[in-house]
Amino acid sequence: MLAAPVILLAGCSPQQSALHPAGVDAHELANLFWFMSAAGFVVWLIVMGAAIYAVLGRRKPTSERFGDNFILIGGVAFPTIGLAILLVFGLSLLPSWGRDDVPELRVHVQAEQYWWRLSYELRDGSRLETANELHLPVDAVIEFALTSSDVIHSFWIPALGGKMDAIPGRTNLLRLEPTKPGIYRGVCAEFCGPSHALMAFPVEVHDADGFAAWLEAEQRPASDVGSGTFLAAGCGACHTVRGVTEISSIGPDLTHLAARGTIGAGTLPNNADQLLAWISSPDHIKPDARMPPYESLPESDRRAIVDYLVSLK
Repeated sequence: MLAAPVILLAGCSPQQSALHPAGVDAHELANLFWFMSAAGFVVWLIVMGAAIYAVLGRRKPTSERFGDNFILIGGVAFPTIGLAILLVFGLSLLPSWGRDDVPELRVHVQAEQYWWRLSYELRDGSRLETANELHLPVDAVIEFALTSSDVIHSFWIPALGGKMDAIPGRTNLLRLEPTKPGIYRGVCAEFCGPSHALMAFPVEVHDADGFAAWLEAEQRPASDVGSGTFLAAGCGACHTVRGVTEISSIGPDLTHLAARGTIGAGTLPNNADQLLAWISSPDHIKPDARMPPYESLPESDRRAIVDYLVSLK
């Protein structure tokens, strides 16, 4: 009994709540929710009132005409008008933009079991790749180009707007416009395997200067100081660290890993102890994870790899 209120209150966190909107689309969806809730409450009152009257009202015979009018008004006219109003309200929320409209920022998102490959399209047409942590400018229209490398996933940032599926072999476009700086939580909203619930991504919305500073810092190459064990263990065969190893991109880009708040796609806090646990046995932390365990490496080598990773700021 004591746990139930705690669980309910946990759902009130604004970081992952569609009812604490921090984006234009989220505001519209929240308004639709409250409108539909109010309409549903009115319908409930009418139905309950009719039921109470039927049970407790005076037992008078009713005419056939009264019965016909009651069915026509209550069973035909009222639902038709009510549903038409809801339909018009819902259709008004459909996107008004077209493919020719140019967004202020385009982010390519590739969903994978069980993490997110993110690629920012820069003004010169090049791309800046990162993973599992979104940084966005406030009051800007951002277009997400969504696809998947394996199964169907669903990209959703509840505080910023609606969700959209990421489907293998197809690119879906979603546009969002954040209106409040802050840190929010995005999730995969389509069951995609054993670690579906462990596929989240923090979203930080910056002011214009803050986003420009983050983007500039993110474009810098990583330091290669202390990278010897990392490279010798074969980590560079799967992970890119710009300026150090760029031969493969099977796994997430680790260029500035230490600057991220979490590891494992929002699964663990990003610190040395959790990194060591992740490197040693990732499939124990995240079932069906594709990264191989490195328990066979000497602990001194694993710690050397961790020391290098925590330096990648």
